[in-house]
Amino acid sequence: MKKQIPNIITLLNLFSGCIAMVMAFKGNFSAVVMWVILAAAFDFFDGWTARSLGVSSKIGVELDSLADIVSFGVAPASAVFMLLEEFTLFPSFLAQQEPIIPYLAFLIPVFSAYRLAKFNIDDRQTTSFLGLPTPANGLFWISYVYGTHQAAVTNGFYFYLTVVFILVLSILMVSEIPMFSLKIKSLKIRGNERQLLLVVVIVAFVLLWGITGVAWGILVYIVMSIATMRKNKLIR
Repeated sequence: MKKQIPNIITLLNLFSGCIAMVMAFKGNFSAVVMWVILAAAFDFFDGWTARSLGVSSKIGVELDSLADIVSFGVAPASAVFMLLEEFTLFPSFLAQQEPIIPYLAFLIPVFSAYRLAKFNIDDRQTTSFLGLPTPANGLFWISYVYGTHQAAVTNGFYFYLTVVFILVLSILMVSEIPMFSLKIKSLKIRGNERQLLLVVVIVAFVLLWGITGVAWGILVYIVMSIATMRKNKLIR
């Protein structure tokens, strides 16, 4: 039974992602945020529990990736789909293409799946990442949709912004750009400087802009990683 505890936590991640997906199609973006954040918590604790109990397994690794595709790929993409279909003002010259454009959102799980498969066979990504982590991308999208869906109804700028983010972040997920780990492994400041700075930035952004601040915090994470990429040992 002890061996199954981490797997149960991983499946709770998947369960939370499924509910988030349903909430997305109902247009309940606040519930999407809640359930995806809960999935992220389960995603953190399954690995921590496995290491603490000394019961890491290959099936746990595979389950983790399958759950992440749903919770941080399909569920956020469902929210983006609804944003584009129901809450976005399209430019007039795309009137004929308007019914099919929302399906661009599903590039998110497509690239997420490729990124996770790539991660599972890449032994370079044990302490750092190559490319934008799938959970970070998922958290960006749920907070972005929550914060912009009302403004996007009347402001055509958000259509362009959303499409650009879909394309750029999808490419970043499968890129070779080094990204530092988001996990804080100890209570010491040394060795966790970037992670703690990022936490401070995200908290400040949330205080200023609410849940949308998480999205802008993820963008800061990307910039910080690129700015320090020369110091990353993953670069050859």
